[in-house]
Amino acid sequence: MARTVAVIGSASGIGASLAELLRDQGDRVIGVDLKDAEVCADLGVPEGRAQAVTKVLDLSAGTLDAVVACAGVSAFTDLTVKVNFFGATALLDGLRPALSRAERPRAAAVGSISGTHPVDDTVVRACLDGDEPTALEAAARAVEEGAGHTLYPSSKSALAQWLRRSCVTPGWAGAGIPLNAIAPGVVRTPMTAPLFEDDRMLQAMNDAVPMPLNGYADAAVIAEALRWLISPANSHMTGQIIYVDGGAEPTLRGPETF
Repeated sequence: MARTVAVIGSASGIGASLAELLRDQGDRVIGVDLKDAEVCADLGVPEGRAQAVTKVLDLSAGTLDAVVACAGVSAFTDLTVKVNFFGATALLDGLRPALSRAERPRAAAVGSISGTHPVDDTVVRACLDGDEPTALEAAARAVEEGAGHTLYPSSKSALAQWLRRSCVTPGWAGAGIPLNAIAPGVVRTPMTAPLFEDDRMLQAMNDAVPMPLNGYADAAVIAEALRWLISPANSHMTGQIIYVDGGAEPTLRGPETF
């Protein structure tokens, strides 16, 4: 049977690839993005997040079979924290009641191997406390101190921890909703394109994310993994961060971490 799926960040990259896969298999996709989507909203601000939730609920008549939070940015600014953590969690939480009305609901997010890299502890802690003003103040300090590069890992680390904390609560597991994430390595998307154009950045990226199995991934690879996570077949997996990263995670963290 056709399902109704909200894809957050549907206009480009992994989200666009996933939306295409789902539509090709007959599902109805409600895309959310800044532009070129069924719901156009700015996930960097609370009003935009609330607007997105309201519009998705209207278009879905209050019932969703799945929600996937793919939207993300990698700027060395507080926008990364706004979108990657607060935008993703606001949409997942805001649409959770619509998921609870479906027969076999599923939810997923896009994390990152970067979530295992060094982070700004103050940013992560504030995110997990749900304190956006403090998180943004800490992010601004990081930028001022020349540590803006820690904001992307911080946002993804916080998202993974939020997901693992939330997934077993009454609102998620108690409502029969698996909640998982795919953590990619380097994926060829519009977001990463500038990295491939700078030899120094490319070398730094390769050092930070070694991918011995088949190298860089296309967006479709991650989309396929997400498609399975939100499929009816996934009835018992929850709280898992699945590294689809060409072997980067075991290379970086070793066999002792599993």
